[in-house]
Amino acid sequence: MNQAATEAARSSRKFSTVKANWTALRSFYGLVQCTPDLTRQDCLSCLRHIINRLHTDKIGGRSLVQSCSTRYELYAFYNESAVGTRRPQLNPAPPPRQLNSAPPPPPISIPSPRPGLDIRFFFDYTCFEICSIQYNSTDQTISVNTGKSRNSTVIIISVVVPVTTIFLFFFRLNAAVFEVVYTDKDDITTAGSLQFEFKAIEAATDKFSICNKLGQGGFGAVYKGTFPNGVQVAVKRLSKTSGQGEREFENELVVVAKLQHRNLVRLLGFCLEGEEKILVYEFVPNKSLDYFLFDSRMQNQLDWTRRYKIIGGIARGILYLHQDSRLTIIHRDLKAGNILLDADMNPKVADFGMARIFGVDQTEAKTRRVVGTYGYMSPEYAMYGQFSMKSDVYSFGVLVLEIISGLKNSSLYEMDGSDGNLVTYTWRLWINGSPLELVDPSFQDNYQTNEITRCIHIALLCVQEDAEDRPTMSAIVQMLTTSSIALAAPRPPGLLFRRRHELVGRAGPSKHTSALCSIDDASITSLAPR
Repeated sequence: MNQAATEAARSSRKFSTVKANWTALRSFYGLVQCTPDLTRQDCLSCLRHIINRLHTDKIGGRSLVQSCSTRYELYAFYNESAVGTRRPQLNPAPPPRQLNSAPPPPPISIPSPRPGLDIRFFFDYTCFEICSIQYNSTDQTISVNTGKSRNSTVIIISVVVPVTTIFLFFFRLNAAVFEVVYTDKDDITTAGSLQFEFKAIEAATDKFSICNKLGQGGFGAVYKGTFPNGVQVAVKRLSKTSGQGEREFENELVVVAKLQHRNLVRLLGFCLEGEEKILVYEFVPNKSLDYFLFDSRMQNQLDWTRRYKIIGGIARGILYLHQDSRLTIIHRDLKAGNILLDADMNPKVADFGMARIFGVDQTEAKTRRVVGTYGYMSPEYAMYGQFSMKSDVYSFGVLVLEIISGLKNSSLYEMDGSDGNLVTYTWRLWINGSPLELVDPSFQDNYQTNEITRCIHIALLCVQEDAEDRPTMSAIVQMLTTSSIALAAPRPPGLLFRRRHELVGRAGPSKHTSALCSIDDASITSLAPR
């Protein structure tokens, strides 16, 4: 942008554009312009001033002041073939004549935004050639310096007040900028600037080589991709026979593209070409949480301090989905395999393919398509297709118990002559007054008893059968971070003594039991990073 500013200052039109590589597959487009009356140095100073105010870590931005403007995007917002021959749409006023006869100059014309983007203006502005105004206290005249080595003295008492008002108005707009606000329409055009070409993705994955395959999900495979500039990504190629249509694909795309949180996997782009539907994510090097939790050779890499940090990070990520993002989002498949760990073992919640976007006032919904992982599903979701934020809370409780114990909830555990899953096993330990028997032996007593007992207590509050009894994610985060908050006594968990075949049998002929179910018995999902 600074190079473009230099070229604009040298140009007689005081206008320049720039195009550069942003990533391997994405270009950076910038435009700068000044009013032609400015000198070369004044134009350069003005542009550098507003360029320094831009936040270049975003996907676009604009900055406007009285005599210059700049804009950058990750898509071509101007006609590349015309900018070299057509005068830019900045029409300054002609050189000033007497101020009482000069017509007001036209406003700046802003290029139309792309579909799905709502540009909200803080102000409309007009450029004047007045460089300075000086008041003469003796003859009540105004001396106007236009920078052309001559002064014009005009007796215009009637316009002193309006000119002064205009001058002060522009003075206060020196820091004014545009705010870019993306619309809430669930339309694929909201991520239009994130599209990748299929050929580039195919080359990055070596034609989806088996050597680059990171794992296989319910809707398709995930591959590692490396672009020519060395940037690594995770490529989710949806199966053509998976049953996931454009509705699910666009749902995942629109949801993830709008989310930015340190505990969520970031969507970098997508590809829609023919039958190919592909998502491109940031590459997270340390594999998924289940790889470490359920492998006896890897468990000791996660001591209690790290696991406690992971619990808190997952809670904050889900809280963002439920409450802090612009939309209320239910994950519906929260499990250890969908928690990725970065280089510092920070958790990132992944796989929003089954997320459901709610309206602002909605808190629950029903679905005939039950998708998720048995053992993590809440009773009301597994049996009747009813899901809400409290469904994710139930899954979070199960996940916390797995993190503490290093055991899978889908396995059977025997105690007092009866067996059950990890949730029921933990409940029996709790009512018998021995919850610490749940703790992973690999900790070797290197943990705080009160801290780990409190986490077990919170997990049991999350897996209570009645969804209304479960805490919200906001309350859970407070419980985890503030030890002085008193915890209620947990009630028995859902599905206490039920088996998978009993679950289906109890649902009976309800219309919800005809739902298409995607059941995945929890397992280690990958042996390579993604």
